[in-house]
Amino acid sequence: MITRSRRSVSRGAIIRLISLGVFVAAAVSVGLLLPPLDVDGLRDRFGDLGWIGLATFAAIYGLLTLSPVPKGVLSIGAGVVWGFGVGVVAVYAGALLGATLAFWASRLLGRDAVARLMGRRVAAIDDLFERRGFLSILGLRLVPVVPFTALNYASGLTGVTYPAYVAATAVGIIPGTAAYVALGAFGIEAGPLFWVALGALGALSLLGAATGVVVQRRRVRAGAAGVASDAPSGSEQEAPTGFGDRSGKGSEHA
Repeated sequence: MITRSRRSVSRGAIIRLISLGVFVAAAVSVGLLLPPLDVDGLRDRFGDLGWIGLATFAAIYGLLTLSPVPKGVLSIGAGVVWGFGVGVVAVYAGALLGATLAFWASRLLGRDAVARLMGRRVAAIDDLFERRGFLSILGLRLVPVVPFTALNYASGLTGVTYPAYVAATAVGIIPGTAAYVALGAFGIEAGPLFWVALGALGALSLLGAATGVVVQRRRVRAGAAGVASDAPSGSEQEAPTGFGDRSGKGSEHA
């Protein structure tokens, strides 16, 4: 029998999950309705504001990561406006801010409902993220085809801890951030730092792919373990009635 308190908790979890959907939809809508930013626009808006402009840019970048809009032009623009070193700091801070906001929005609004609705196979994979969260997130961060914003929200729905998530994100976004900002800072006249950043991006992407393969194998094993745990054990099977019923009720005569 389901108690009233259990029903209320379940209802609240569903309401929060719906709220998360509304939040994401609103973020996507706002991102799509914003006018596109170009490099000249970034220079005009933030170039002469000093550190205030830099902090404002990082905050706007973080908010824009809540929506799956292309942010490469912002990263390139940061390199044009502030150069490689300062541009990397601005984009890096904004990306970490956005990753944190999306994670906690998803964790606070959707995690409870997902944890209640998931089956044993999904629960086993979720447990893997809880135990191997750093490697799981890092491997996904280093694969360029994995959408940044989608992973931010999805991570909040899993069992990965925030310290593991933010540490893996802090490491995993370095090569991509450096490559985009270097493209804006050096342009077609690519200097040594550009090629170092590009080489690091390629090397870490390969490392991420290898890590992803390892994590995927562990997911498959975890999923198989979850399915196996669904099967009843021998001790849980009902003993046949009739023979061996000491009470004598199992062998009734007509």
